[in-house]
Amino acid sequence: MNWEKWHGRYDTPDSPLARRLSAVQERIRLALDDCPAGPLRVVSLCAGQGRDLLGVLPGHPRRPDVRARLVELDPSNVELAAEAARAAGLRDVEAVAADAALLDHCDGMAPADLVLVCGVFGNIEDPDIERTIDACRQLCKTGGRVIWTRHRKDPDRVPSICEWFEERGFEREWVTDADILQGVGVHRFRGRPVPLRPGTRAFSFVGYDKLQP
Repeated sequence: MNWEKWHGRYDTPDSPLARRLSAVQERIRLALDDCPAGPLRVVSLCAGQGRDLLGVLPGHPRRPDVRARLVELDPSNVELAAEAARAAGLRDVEAVAADAALLDHCDGMAPADLVLVCGVFGNIEDPDIERTIDACRQLCKTGGRVIWTRHRKDPDRVPSICEWFEERGFEREWVTDADILQGVGVHRFRGRPVPLRPGTRAFSFVGYDKLQP
């Protein structure tokens, strides 16, 4: 898969992915609006070109407060994200070329105010979805939010994802309607963060095409 070219799908107006990106960006805006005063930390797993956060932060009033780490394995997308951050003058946004499944790459950023898990759950198997949600307890501070995505094709895993979050101390804030193909959800952590455990692997990336029945 050429992941740089894949991102071109976001540029097709009114496509499912374009609508998903718009929904994610709106939820990021609302989350930043609601964060308490002071420094903020944001972590994005499998961040791609960083379009979700970088599409919001340059014009947001909380911009000076945000320190962010975008973790992405594909080096060409990492460079594009880094270039976009530099062009916007976002000196506290770093794009890291690394395996986002390894929580070690979030060291120094957890627990975060906002954790983005977008484009992940549709590319990994069910046990790894649950394991990743469990790992969010290491990544998210009390009162922080996880914004996540998952398509709603059969089998629709969105109801299960909500249950798995809620079993682990997360409160459902918002989920797109069931008839929207590219689902987006927001869960807020009401529990106590678990200390980051070095060596924790949250998932193995399989790929959407290989998971289709």
